[in-house]
This record gives sequence, C-alpha cells and structure tokens, in this order.
Amino acid sequence: MSNSRPHTRQTSASRRPWTAQSRPGTARPQTAASTMHDASFVIALIESRGIAHEVGMAALDKDTGRVMLIQLSDCSTYVKTLHQMHVHMPCMILVPDTFLSSANMNLTPSASATRGASSLSVQFIREEFPQVPIEPVARKYWNDSAGYRFITQFCVEDDERAATLVSVTDKYYTLSAACALFKFVETRLNTRFSACSLRIRYIPVEGTMMIDPETVRNLELINNQTRKKSTHSLFGVLNHTCTAMATRLLRANILAPLTAQSALDARLDAVEELIHSEDKFNEIKDALKVLNKMDFDKLISSLGFSEVRPTTTAKGAFSRVSQILSLRIAIRSLPFLQRALNGCKSQLLLIIYDILSDERLTKIEELIAENLNDDAGAVKGGIGAINARVYAVKANRNRLLDVARETFKENVADIYQLNHALSERHSLPLTLIYQESGFVFALKKDELEDELPKGFINVSAQRGRWLFSSIDLKKMNARMKDSLEETLVLSDKIVRDVVGQIIAFSGVLYSASEAVATIDLLWSFAHVSIMRSYVRPEFTDTLAIKNGRHPVLETVQSAGMVVSNDIYCSDAAHFHIVHGPNMSGKSTYLRQTGLLTVMAMVGCFVPAEYASFRLHDALLTRLSNDDDIEKSLSTFANEMTSSAMILGIATPRTLVLVDELGRGTSPIEGLGIAHAIAEELIRLKCFVLFATHFHELSTTLSRQPAVVNLHLSVQRSRPSASHIGLIFQYKILDGVPENTGHYGLELAKLADLPDDVLTEAKRVSEIITEKNQRCEEESHINVLTIRRRALLKVSPISFLNIAGPECFIFPQLHTQLNQALDHSSLPEEELVAYLARLQRDFMKTLKDTL
Repeated sequence: MSNSRPHTRQTSASRRPWTAQSRPGTARPQTAASTMHDASFVIALIESRGIAHEVGMAALDKDTGRVMLIQLSDCSTYVKTLHQMHVHMPCMILVPDTFLSSANMNLTPSASATRGASSLSVQFIREEFPQVPIEPVARKYWNDSAGYRFITQFCVEDDERAATLVSVTDKYYTLSAACALFKFVETRLNTRFSACSLRIRYIPVEGTMMIDPETVRNLELINNQTRKKSTHSLFGVLNHTCTAMATRLLRANILAPLTAQSALDARLDAVEELIHSEDKFNEIKDALKVLNKMDFDKLISSLGFSEVRPTTTAKGAFSRVSQILSLRIAIRSLPFLQRALNGCKSQLLLIIYDILSDERLTKIEELIAENLNDDAGAVKGGIGAINARVYAVKANRNRLLDVARETFKENVADIYQLNHALSERHSLPLTLIYQESGFVFALKKDELEDELPKGFINVSAQRGRWLFSSIDLKKMNARMKDSLEETLVLSDKIVRDVVGQIIAFSGVLYSASEAVATIDLLWSFAHVSIMRSYVRPEFTDTLAIKNGRHPVLETVQSAGMVVSNDIYCSDAAHFHIVHGPNMSGKSTYLRQTGLLTVMAMVGCFVPAEYASFRLHDALLTRLSNDDDIEKSLSTFANEMTSSAMILGIATPRTLVLVDELGRGTSPIEGLGIAHAIAEELIRLKCFVLFATHFHELSTTLSRQPAVVNLHLSVQRSRPSASHIGLIFQYKILDGVPENTGHYGLELAKLADLPDDVLTEAKRVSEIITEKNQRCEEESHINVLTIRRRALLKVSPISFLNIAGPECFIFPQLHTQLNQALDHSSLPEEELVAYLARLQRDFMKTLKDTL
C-alpha cells in the first residue's frame, strides 16, 4: 500500500494535480452536424420510383419526442429534401433496404447513376451528411396503413390532432416512412412510447421559404464559416433566448422562414409591443430567467418513453423520479410568465397567455403535490441529489417504502459516524464526498503533514485534495447501495402511477412548451431590436430597403462604422447588375440583402431606416467560387451545378443572389454563359442581384427593360508607399461606373508582386483597353443604346387620373406610383400633389432623353 499513499518527501512532479493538459482529450471531433447544434433526429425516408421524385419523410427527435411528417415533390438534385434534413438535423437516417446497393455504397452520384445504383437520393444524402449512419430497414416495414395506425395511437390529444390526421390521410410515402420509423425505434433502439404521448405534426413545405444548404453556409445563417464556435452568424446575432425550446425554434425558423403574412404580422405586432412597453419587456425577462436552461419538450417526452426490454431497474427509477421533480419545478414556474403577460394587447401574446392559463396545468401540479413532498427538489450531484430522490414521495404511501427509507437513513448515519470516529482517532479533518460508487473520504493536501495512516486504500489526487477509502467504508457503501436501490424501486411504482395520469395531459404540456418557446423567441427579437435600433419591416410586392445595414457586420465593427445601403426591386426592375472592383463590397451587399430578407421572414425587426419585403418562396444563391474535391467538381463545374439548380427551382417569387458567375472559364465563354443565365432569370421574373466583373453585360442586356445597373463607389487618391490610391466607400450608386480603370492592377500591389511584373501587366492592359474603346466608338450600337433602352421601357400604361390627362410613363414609375398610392400615410391632398409633381419631373426627364 505504501506505493499508493501520499508522503511529504514526494517530488513536486509526483504531486502535480491531474489536469486536462496532463491527459489526452476524449471529446469527439467537431463536425458540421455536431457544431453548436447536436443532431437528434432519426429520419426515415422513402421516395417514389420512376421519373417523379416524390419523397416522404418522418423525423423523430429522440430528445424531445417531436415527430415531423413531410411529403414533397423534389428535383433531380434533391435540394428540397436536403433542406428539410438540415432543418431537422439527423443523427441516423433510415431507408428501405432496396435503396442500398453494396456495389455502389461509396460512389458519387454521377458514378452511381452510371453503374445503376438503387437510389440516387441515398448518394446525395451520403455526400451532404457524411458522418451520419444510413441504416437499411426491411421493405415490409414501409407500410402506409400501419403507419397511419401508429400516428393515431401516439399523437397527443390536442387541438391539432384532427388536422394532423386529416393531412396525412392521402400521404402514402409519409405514412410508409412513419411506419418504418416507429418499428425501428421499437426494435433497434429499445424504446416504446405511451399512447397519446408524442407531438406529431404534418409540415407543409408550401408554408415556408426554401433555403438550399449551400445558401445556409454561404450566408452563414447558423454557423460562422471561419470559426465554428463563433457567434458571428445570423443565429448568433438573434439568439438571446433563455430556453432550449426557443433556441431550437429560432434555428428551425432561420432555416425555413415563414411565408404566411398573417403569422408574420402577428409576430411583428408582439415584438413591437414588447419594444414599446418597457415594463412588460422587463417582467417577461425576469419570468424567463426562472425558466433558464429548461427543456420542457425533452422533459415531457421522457415521461412517455419506456424500454421494450427493461434494463437496470434502479437506474430507470432514479431517472423517473428526477423527471417528475423537474416537471414540478417547470409547472410551478409557468405562473410567473403568465402574470407577466397579463394585460398584453397583441393577438399572439394573448394566445400565449390563454395557453398558460389552462386549468389542466394546475391539475397536473395538484396531482404531483398529492404524491410528492413539497420540499423535494431536483438537486444535481452529491448526497443532496440522492436524498431528494429518496424522500421525493410522501410518507405513508407505501409501508415497505417507509421501512426502506429508514434503513437507508441508518446506513448513511453509520457512514458519517465512521468518518467522525476515524477523524478523532487519527486527528485528521476528514470529510465525506458522495460519488457514483458511494462515499469516499477527502482530505486537503495542505492538511496532511505526513503519509496517511494505515488502513486507507484507493488513494487518488483531485483538485488539491486526497480521496481515499477503507475496507469498512466499502462494506457500508454496499449496504447503503442495496437500501438505496430498494427505496428507488418502491418509489418508482408510485411515480409510474403519477406519470400514467400525467400522460393524459401531454397535449396541454406540449402546448405550454410551445407557448414558452414562442414568447422566449419574441423577447429575443425585441431585445436585439432595442439594442441595435432595428425597424419594423413591411410586406408588399416590392423589395425596398432604405439605409439597410449588414446585421452580422454591425456586431463586429464599431458603432457607426458600417456603411448603410439602399435597394429597390420591383416587378418592373427586378434584375440588378452590381458592378465594382474586388474589395468594393459587392459580396457584402448581396449577403446583406439575403440576411435582411431572412430576418424579416422570421418575424424580427431589421437594421434599416425603412424596409419593405416580398414574401419569397425560395432564397437561392451562387456565392462561392471554390472547387469541390470530394465531388470531383472544378470551380467552373461547381458554378454550373449551382446555376442549374437555381434555374430548375426558381419561380417569380424567388430571391436569387449571384456573385461572380462564369469566372471559372475563359472570359469570352464566361461572359456568354453569364449572359445566357441572366436572360433566363429575367424571363423567370424573379428578383435577382447579379454581381459581376463583366461590364459588357450592361450592354448585352440593355434591351431588357427589367435590368438595372448599380455599382459600388470607389474614389481615387494619390498613391503613396502605404496606400494604393483607392478609397473604397462601400456605397451603392446607380448606373455603370464611369471609369473602370485598372483597379485589379492597383489591388495586385497589395500582394507585393515585382514592379516589372506590374508594369508589364499595366502596359498590356492599356493596349487592349485602347483597342476596345476605339472599336466601340466606331460602332453605332453604343450610340443607340441609351435611346433604345428608353424606348423599350416606355409602355402605354394609363396613369391614374389624379393629376391631369392620360399619358405614357415608364413601368418603373408606374410601379413606384402605385406603391405610394397603396402604402403612403400622407393625407390625400398631399399625396395627389406629390404624385403629380413626380409625374411632371419624370416626363421632363423622358423628353430630354428622347
């Protein structure tokens, strides 16, 4: 024993505390799926055969008991399916065993298609989620009628149950996926659900905006691409939530923003009320602090879970007692939030107040109070946590339980008496610490002058103290453990009866959880809106932002340093070409537009002086110019793949952001491809921001009346040793830049290229530029461009007879005038005068141009 006992003559190295730096790390590596948001969904997926890509999904959150049912029609790249899987991040994916082919398990989609794989969707899923296991499930378990029976059996009894059952009645693939999901969970995960204990919902994809996974990464909606743990993302900016439910709700809303204007208006009304009512804002803040870090969904679902093949009874009993104690704390916390919401006026806050006022919540608390002691709490760690579980159930409920408790109490008292006796015998201030294996003795290192007395065993060092045991203590621990297990098993019988009665109220518990998550989310929106001086957005048919600011960049830079910019897109001017040199802010301008759109469509205020948005059905981007080694795609091939996806999905209600298209091939071919794709997007009539270095596009697309040219302002200054002579103002301006200059060559100086290389590059560039300008001056096309564009934009649209006779005006003017007429808050006389003045000025400009 002497080798393991401490001694005063030991070297400092041998007595060095065991820290995290002195042992290898055991944390699992960070992946895209595990960073910030742990994957918890088991997803069953099946698709139709043939040309049509009808996909059915059933997703179970193992932690919270939520089940999401989805059926959609997808394209050949399965971008909509992958989007839904990102919203419900999978930890395991189930597919029919016929979808997997051992000969094609590790092939890319193109190679798999060539070899004739069973399912192309599996290959795309494997590439998007390489760390997630894909499990085959026998085809016989994918049964739609059995799936419907499972849903009917497990769905909670609440107001949405009937709507859920009606919605999935004719969804063959969704029902088949649900059947396979529940069968797998029961047989492979050893989990059984109580009747009416799961919150099952059918999610119509038409009610949300589709954001493809590449856009999520490019816009940094959830994670920062540079540093995975950084909060410099849209999620990090908006996340000031207190509860885990609200955090999940925020993530899901960012990945799939709402498209129902009534729902968005209700959220904005609630956020506006919280912003303008300081008292309500602070009361709700204090009430949410009581609920800090609580996860109602996880707690409720755990009550309905049971093992198909029971394992250690004491462990399960300990867990169930802990759950019922935590549930009581949660139920008792809800009245604080209910009182904080009393007197609110917005519709959504009133609905939340009514949900939290449900009398059934009081009945649940009374039911728990009848069987559990009032002073029993969910203490974490140590002997206090053990005592809380042992004495959770009231006395005189079970005579055997009372006897087992008394035995446990006596065993613990014997252990403390042993500690007191040994402390006096050896003149050492010994203390007791409870661990999972039982009690151990503890002694501070500086209180031990010599080696430990004989009779102590299992000596170890921990945080400046020695931990050790003895033969007598181990024997007493064994007796104490036996009585503890007996106590927990007897308590579990009473707790199970209580849980069985609570399960009948699962619907109201899930509704209360959703209400808490919603108010927490709304408070978070109000909090960030107050901090950053955001404004309420409007929803019209026009994208119009006055002095909009980048929401993430604003949190990184000092106050007042972010340059604000405007944007205006309408049906008459829906394709914007954004010119500007590298580092001028084109990509930031595009990303800012996308981020502000997502913020508005989750129901949050936005950083701007004024903001009006269209409700888009999809947000699609082509922003990155990186190649993809895993998919064997070059930069150009990656560009074309993304472009094909955009053209295949985009509709007139889509927002498209394109940055530097066609740069992965020769300039002439790149220009031709960029022009062709631009024309197709113009034909689709979706809102497009198209950043490019191809200045020729402003000429080749000049016949298109919907095209608007913009550029980022750059000012030249005198170059010096420390300055290249360019001042980037990051301000968006109308029109094509007057002097494109040799900005690229100026910026190349930052890379410390040799002077002779830069001189030669400038000489060749000037020769080519001069030749192109000479050819352009000799051409009549350039002379007619301005006149042709003006003529093509004139349309025989009759102006409202407000300010005089009928006349012809530009479609852009027509749209702007209608916007002012429909949404202006000016008195009628002032509005008429304003419209008349605007018309006269515009007609004068048109006459001068023609």
